[in-house]
Amino acid sequence: MLTSSLRRRGVAPQRRPRTTRALSGTVCLLALAGTALSAAPADAAAPAPSADAAVPPAPVSWRADLSRTGADDVNVRYRSGALRVRDGSVSPASLDRDRGFASAVLDPHRLDRPVNRVAVDLDATVPDAASVEVDVRGRAADGTWTEWRRAATGAPAELPRDVLDVQARLTLWNAKGEPTAAVRAVTLTADDSGGAPAGQATASAFSARVYATREGLVGHTTANGHVIQANDHFVALPSRRALSPGGSGQYSVRVCGPARCETAPVWDVGPWNTHDDHWNPSAQREQWKDLPQGLPEAQAAYEDGYNGGRDEFGRQVANPAGIDLADGTFSNVGLSDNGWVTVTYLWTDGGGDTTSFPTWGTDVSVRQQATTDSTRVASLPGPTSVRVRCQVHGQLVNYDGYGNDAWSYLPDYGGYVSNIFIDVADSWLPGVPAC
Repeated sequence: MLTSSLRRRGVAPQRRPRTTRALSGTVCLLALAGTALSAAPADAAAPAPSADAAVPPAPVSWRADLSRTGADDVNVRYRSGALRVRDGSVSPASLDRDRGFASAVLDPHRLDRPVNRVAVDLDATVPDAASVEVDVRGRAADGTWTEWRRAATGAPAELPRDVLDVQARLTLWNAKGEPTAAVRAVTLTADDSGGAPAGQATASAFSARVYATREGLVGHTTANGHVIQANDHFVALPSRRALSPGGSGQYSVRVCGPARCETAPVWDVGPWNTHDDHWNPSAQREQWKDLPQGLPEAQAAYEDGYNGGRDEFGRQVANPAGIDLADGTFSNVGLSDNGWVTVTYLWTDGGGDTTSFPTWGTDVSVRQQATTDSTRVASLPGPTSVRVRCQVHGQLVNYDGYGNDAWSYLPDYGGYVSNIFIDVADSWLPGVPAC
């Protein structure tokens, strides 16, 4: 099933922006750190500034619009001037915890220059049994997103590369039956840290052998708002840093089991932990920085008694799971019981011999060959970023009166996608070689 928006050769329809509401009060910018000057004699004249001295640009601040919720939001409501948890009994399916949860993914904000640091100022009432987390991410010039990074008052988020768009996500928690937090305003301030951003992507995507469990839980809701279906295809990872917005595969993994491999989107958070981005280098991990890259905290707790054998919530860890697989993915890779798989975290790839492009549409087929009659090897559940290695002329695909015979090879999926569903205006992708 394709989105009903009509397309010309893969040009994306413009998403209708949320209506901007009137703001009251004054939004303050973060002060730039000044350069300390040594004391000079009273009669000494201060040197005139050099005409070509570089003046750092001022930070850019904006106030996010919280008044309208969208398809990417989960279990939130806006009432009486504040965002709140709508249903305090809803919790991400994979966590199996009795705690209220809500998430609001705000619209991206386009900046007039590259930035790599984002600070946040939160106006909220947070009861003792509740909490609010603000994560931000950025979209680079090539259209790819960074991971989400936590931002808090006095602790700006350092993004792993320069970006032109900044997006914020609010996550609200409350104990069942207890009051929810009320978020009235979020002000974001972005600037350039002045140094080289901490690297995230490498020459090739990071892979690790981790223990996989079957998520199941048909009918429950994932952390990005998906209602789990029988034979679903997605995964859960124990960190919100790589959680895809609803319906998208912006963060996906390649899972290889006993029978075959499958590329699946990250749609839930768990098992066990919610801040264990074990695929990142130790120094960049959100928690458990003393563990080596690729070792989930739950595995260390189960096998070696790390953290007293408990997860971040104090629960005794009963298995070493570092990933949950939806039923369809679990079966497709050849598992009949929980077991070990090899996971490749595709967004950690620096590109290599590929070029990243955004896609459009839902349930877009990836075929074994450049023809619609070829075996369907995967599907793109929604708009995502894909890595293209090369392109070929194959079967002509017609849609909405337009045709295109160009197909792109996606190495992460082992197949081809029609260029009609690549979100650029060109029929033949610029800068991509022929296969």
